[in-house]
Amino acid sequence: MTNTIAPLAGLTVLEVGVFMAGPFATMQLADLGARVIKIENPVGGDQTRETGPYVNGESAPFALLNRNKESVTIDLKSEEGKQQMWRLLEQVDVLVENLRPGALTRLGFGYDAVSTRVPELIYASGSGWGQDGPLAQNPGLDIMAQARSGMMSVTGHPGMPPAKIGVPICDLTTGLYLALAVTAATRERDRSGRGQHIDISLLESAVSLSVWEAGVYFTNGTVSGPLGSAHAHQAPYQALQCSDGWATVGANTEKLWRQLAAALDVSGLTEDPRFSSGPLRVAHRGELAELLERRTSRMTVDEVVAAANAAGVPSAPILDYSQVFNDEHLQARSYFWDAPHPVMGKVRQLGSPMRFSRTPVVREHAGPLLGADTEKVFAEFDVLEASSV
Repeated sequence: MTNTIAPLAGLTVLEVGVFMAGPFATMQLADLGARVIKIENPVGGDQTRETGPYVNGESAPFALLNRNKESVTIDLKSEEGKQQMWRLLEQVDVLVENLRPGALTRLGFGYDAVSTRVPELIYASGSGWGQDGPLAQNPGLDIMAQARSGMMSVTGHPGMPPAKIGVPICDLTTGLYLALAVTAATRERDRSGRGQHIDISLLESAVSLSVWEAGVYFTNGTVSGPLGSAHAHQAPYQALQCSDGWATVGANTEKLWRQLAAALDVSGLTEDPRFSSGPLRVAHRGELAELLERRTSRMTVDEVVAAANAAGVPSAPILDYSQVFNDEHLQARSYFWDAPHPVMGKVRQLGSPMRFSRTPVVREHAGPLLGADTEKVFAEFDVLEASSV
C-alpha cells in the first residue's frame, strides 16, 4: 500500500522520460509519495525496457529505476493521443520530461503551449546541454557531459588515457536537481498559484560539482588534473595498498595525520621535515604514500581500517559491488528491499537515502508493465470520454 503520509502525498506527476535523468528524478518523487504516471509510446515504451538483464522477458534495470510508478501508453503523434495527453495535463501538478529540446514542442506540448492552457502546471525539462544556447540541439549523453564539464580531466591517473566516473554521474545528478527543483517549485506555487518552467542540463549539473576545482582556478588560475585516488589539497587522503586489497584513509588535519601515523606505527614520519605541515604533505604526497604503503602492504585491509578507525581517523575498504550489495551495515539499516512485480516476482531494490522520522518513503512495487495502468488512469481522469470527442 502507498504510504498516504509520505512527504509528497497528493502531488501528481506526469513523466515523459527515457533512459536515466528524467526517470531517476521521478523515482525520487515517487519514493517521496508523489503519484507518478509514466507516459510511454505504445510501441516499445521507454528504451530502458530494452536493457538487460531480463527476468521472464522484463528488464531488471527498468523495474528498479521505475519503481512506484504507473505506466500509461499514449501515441502522442495521433490526434486521439494528443487529446488524451491534454486531458491528463489539465489535471496533474507536474510534467517531467527529458527529451531533446524541441521534441515536445513539435508534438504540440512545448512549455509555451502548455503554460497558456494550464498556467499552474510545473513543467520540468532535463536535457544534455539546456533548452537554449549554441549546444542545445546537439545530442548529449552522460559521457559527453562528463567530458565537456571537465570531470573526465580530473578522473583517473596522471599520464593515463581519459577515464569517466564508473556510474552515470551526470544523468543521476541531473535527476536529483530535477527532483529538488520540482519540490521547490511546488512550494512556490503554494504561494503564487502559478507554475513555471524548470530547465536543468547534464552539463551544468556536472560543472556544479567542481567545487574544489573552481575554488582553485578562480583564485589563482591553477588547472586541476587527475590524481588517481589522491586529493588535490589534502594528504594523506587516498587509497593505500594493503596485503589483500586497498583501504582509503583521510587524515586531512594535523591531528588526524598524527593519529594515523601512530595507528600504523609509523610515528617517525611526523618528524620528517617533508611532512611537517599540510601543504608540505600535499607537495610530497607521492613520497608520503610510498612510505605509508611500506607499512600497509604488510597489513590486511581489515587491519588498516580497524586501526585507523580506532584512532579516530576516517578509513574504509574499497569494495566491489558484490560486497556492497551484501554489506552488513546496509543490511542492518534495511537499505535494500524487495519490490513485487507481476512477471518478475521480487525485484531487489536500492533503498532511498532519504530517511524521515515521521513520514517514511514509499516502498510499493517495481517498475510497471508497459501500459499496465492505462485503462485505470484513463477512467479515473475521464480520458476515454475526452478522446472520443
